[in-house]
Amino acid sequence: MGSRPALVGIVAIPEAGLATLSGIFDVLNSLSWLSGREGIPRDPPFEVLLLGEAAGPVRLASGVTLPLHGAAMGQPCDMIIVPSLFVRDSGWQTGRYPRLARWLTERHAAGATICSACSGLFLIAETGLFDGVDATVHWPYARMFSAQFPAVRVHPDRALIVAGPRGELVSSGASTSWHDLVLYLIGREAGPTAAQAVCKVFALQRHVDGLAPFMIFDPPRNHGDAVIEAAQAWLDTHASVAFPVREMASRSGLSERGFSRRFQVATGHAPLDYVQRLRVEQAKRRLERTDEPVEQVAWTVGYEDPSAFRRLFQRIAGINPGQYRRQFAQPVAQHRI
Repeated sequence: MGSRPALVGIVAIPEAGLATLSGIFDVLNSLSWLSGREGIPRDPPFEVLLLGEAAGPVRLASGVTLPLHGAAMGQPCDMIIVPSLFVRDSGWQTGRYPRLARWLTERHAAGATICSACSGLFLIAETGLFDGVDATVHWPYARMFSAQFPAVRVHPDRALIVAGPRGELVSSGASTSWHDLVLYLIGREAGPTAAQAVCKVFALQRHVDGLAPFMIFDPPRNHGDAVIEAAQAWLDTHASVAFPVREMASRSGLSERGFSRRFQVATGHAPLDYVQRLRVEQAKRRLERTDEPVEQVAWTVGYEDPSAFRRLFQRIAGINPGQYRRQFAQPVAQHRI
């Protein structure tokens, strides 16, 4: 951005959560008080403003009232970040913030970088800037988001996506993947050494394995096909049986081909893929909550060959069973006398 710091606007609206917003604000601002340390430039690369549709203050979804630096409209921001938003089950209410949407569009046309953290993509998607573009969003919201904004190509298993012809459309995925977002922005504006230094100071976590390890398999069940719903319910407690797809088709009274086609339409998954994902999900729970050997976990969920199970687990979860257990096993409290 030349000799002046990049002007960063963080959008604060009533749906925003405090944790992501304040985390991004603090880390980007930290370069001013870390100035001069090894790897940190002496001239702060960012000037960060908290901006709302009006001048504020604004009461966030967390219940905290936040003072703002002003209204967004008219601010010539070089970067705009929309942080995590709490979205109800009924979906994102479009059209609530027309001035913000217009400002986002205008700043993008002027060359600004537009960023979403977690579910902040809902507000940005109203502008159409991400239509036909790859993006990521907090995985529990992915199905809802795709239903509302089908033109956006969402990849909830990815922690960070940089897209657009100028790399000016940036999205980060679930919750604390805002770490990946701020480290990317710091690296881009102040260099990789600065990003590394900030990463160490704050013990920020890059999600180098993506977000697949964190995702829970949650297939649709309200599709209206009673036959497939019954098959799904049976599979919940019988996924480990031999030849479960054949058994489901037999129970349905359909041919195996007809059942598979109908199952795919209803759930979005081929029956075998569904079974594999359900078995891996069950394996995750055992890895988290027991100390059973991986071979025992594999056998319990339906696999006699531990090597085949490990390959499948790696493909679906993004990491191997041992790594998963180390990351997600329930911690045991250590008591000292």
